[in-house]
Amino acid sequence: MRDLGLAEDLAQDALVDALRRWPESGVPDNPGAWLMAAAKLRAIDLLRRNKRLARKQEELARELGVQIALGAAALDAVSSGTIEDDVLRLMFACCHPLLSTEARLALTLRLLGGLTTPEIARAFLVSEANVAQRIVRAKRTLRAAKAEFDIPGSDELAPRLDSVLEVLYLVFNEGYSATAGQDWTRPLLCEEALRLGRILSELTPDVAEVHGLVSLMETQASRLGARTKPTGAPILLADQDRARWDRLLIERGAAALERAERLGGSPGPYRLQAAIAACHARAPDAAQTDWAQITELYEALIQLNPSPVIELNRAVAAAMAFGPQVGLALVERLADEPTLAGYHLLPSVRGDLLAKLGRIDEARAEFARAASMTDNQRERELLEARAATSV
Repeated sequence: MRDLGLAEDLAQDALVDALRRWPESGVPDNPGAWLMAAAKLRAIDLLRRNKRLARKQEELARELGVQIALGAAALDAVSSGTIEDDVLRLMFACCHPLLSTEARLALTLRLLGGLTTPEIARAFLVSEANVAQRIVRAKRTLRAAKAEFDIPGSDELAPRLDSVLEVLYLVFNEGYSATAGQDWTRPLLCEEALRLGRILSELTPDVAEVHGLVSLMETQASRLGARTKPTGAPILLADQDRARWDRLLIERGAAALERAERLGGSPGPYRLQAAIAACHARAPDAAQTDWAQITELYEALIQLNPSPVIELNRAVAAAMAFGPQVGLALVERLADEPTLAGYHLLPSVRGDLLAKLGRIDEARAEFARAASMTDNQRERELLEARAATSV
């Protein structure tokens, strides 16, 4: 690379990685070689990311049939220090005001977020055909308008910010809980979303929701190392070894949440979700979690952003706070919700609550139904095991 500053950053990243891993795995026989190998792997990842970015720029130009302006003139338009990260710049560019919010998100997630059409469909709880149509219409709209697909000026950043935040949120969620495939999580997606979120928080220091999203991602990312067994099998929240949660990320999440709260104003959806994540992070174990407060936070979130998925999460929290019968009553209200018809977590949650109430046969049926609805192999195996054991 012939970049001394970059080499120094890679070496520091390798040292941080060692400080996290070695206390658990032990110091390797050749620490220097281990650090060198770790730094080289990070360098390779960076080179691959830059190559992917170049391909994405070419793909955008080819598919949209418009001019991508990423040269000096475009950079001058946003003033020095506004957006220096290539991926983040392109996200703002994809969130063009000519497009509807749904089209912006679908296009950006597909072209830059690395998500497939099925993954995007799951995020929006719509059909794959619906997502595909959104992407096609978005490309057609930009092509017909002969829109200059460039970096927005500073006065155009704010109207696009909500869409960019939602893209980062959805990319992180796909990394935290993979839609399909053989892995329970996709940590690289989480890392990239968090990296971009941190940059964005420094570019928009007075926007509370940006800090709220960063707080949420920092805190959630702290659990990644504890979410799977060495075999890759999932570990549910109640069974996780919280000593394996990354305390540095938890502290960073708490600092970002405090930063958001200092800015004042009514809390937005990301700040509320960050507060929920903070409740989990503060508790030494699941039993000592303040589930009543989490239930209240979900209720506030529903008022702000009505969603059947949030209502399902509220039902889980209410079951922990007030008993499984209370939670089951809330879940039953969602039984006929059309958007949850193919959502595997609905029967999964129902099965868990039925099992806690001793309704074993019904619980097994729900776990089996949930297993048949997920495309993630690890999750399917977990649900099939719960269907077999009813626990």
